[in-house]
Amino acid sequence: KQWYQRRVRGECVSYLDLATLIPGGSEALVYTTLSGTIGMFVPFTSREDIDFFQHLEMHMRNDSAPICGRDHLTYRSSYIPVKGTVDGDLCEIYNSLDPAKRRAIASELDRLPGEVSKKLEDMRTTFAF
Repeated sequence: KQWYQRRVRGECVSYLDLATLIPGGSEALVYTTLSGTIGMFVPFTSREDIDFFQHLEMHMRNDSAPICGRDHLTYRSSYIPVKGTVDGDLCEIYNSLDPAKRRAIASELDRLPGEVSKKLEDMRTTFAF
């Protein structure tokens, strides 16, 4: 099973629950950490979504600035190798890129920039906001 993750940084999880955050929404694994982070793991519903978000994450790793000066994959895999998840925080950076970069990434994904933004928004609103 593939998951769309938000906010995992190698912290100690203090609470984990399967929850539905909006009426009529789908269930997601919601967790909190000792340092106060609130995050969630959201299951993908289709293979198309998995492929889309994996490719978007790959392009974002290559086209966005490294986090803390480190390679993104090295940063995310510093404690446990990343497997079976897509980094939602990294994908969300897409909307803050300059328009030329957004167009370039969208064209690589065979989409329009608005479609990529809409896909990110749909993932966000289906489960939480």
